[in-house]
Amino acid sequence: MNGPALHELPSASAASWRIALPHSAAAVPVARALVRTALAELEHGADTDTAELLTAELVANAVEHTAAGDAPIELVVELRPTGCQVEVHDHDPVPPGDLTRPSGQEPDPWQEHGRGLLLIRALSSSCGHRPTDKGKAVWFRLAAVPQQWRPRPATG
Repeated sequence: MNGPALHELPSASAASWRIALPHSAAAVPVARALVRTALAELEHGADTDTAELLTAELVANAVEHTAAGDAPIELVVELRPTGCQVEVHDHDPVPPGDLTRPSGQEPDPWQEHGRGLLLIRALSSSCGHRPTDKGKAVWFRLAAVPQQWRPRPATG
């Protein structure tokens, strides 16, 4: 993680989306598509591939580590002039382990799980969690990529 934030309140943003997702693995591709669409439609400067990957990790963690039930997971995407912030809200108040403070243990290379929070810490400009009225929100931010550093569309 590049930023030390642990608890952070949302701020005003230029554009935002909020959608309820099912508490199932089906939520992951829906969340990825929403982030991809939001960033593409506004030609936003955040890295879409990284935003999709980290969103998938947050949603998958919410599905896997919170009790299933009728309570949906909520995805919030905020596009700001300086970048984007993605939050995943769930109904479990327990903070995610190792999100802002690494445990010091390397992930087991033979296990399928255990790298999601490491990816979020490593690839986001900042990340954290905060309590909500109904549980918690886990979030990450990506800085906007300057126009001159963005890949140019293929022509031809």
